[in-house]
Amino acid sequence: MKMIIVIIQDNDADTLTQAFTASSFRVTRVASTGGFLRSGVVTMLLGVDDEQVDAVIQTVRTALPPKDDQKRATVFVVPVHHYEQV
Repeated sequence: MKMIIVIIQDNDADTLTQAFTASSFRVTRVASTGGFLRSGVVTMLLGVDDEQVDAVIQTVRTALPPKDDQKRATVFVVPVHHYEQV
């Protein structure tokens, strides 16, 4: 299992959330601030099976193509050794 962390600008959040849900991925959105001038950003968290990682990354690439050679998302893939739902 992997935890995927996606950091994007807040104006891209709805587009990416819709793309994830249309692809049947469950996503948690967390509003945050950061970057230059403390602009609004959104951190998205997805817990997925190992074989779904490439599909999640492809969903990000499809939903948020680069504009004017600027990247629109930062993606971290972190291994999860244990999780519980209580």
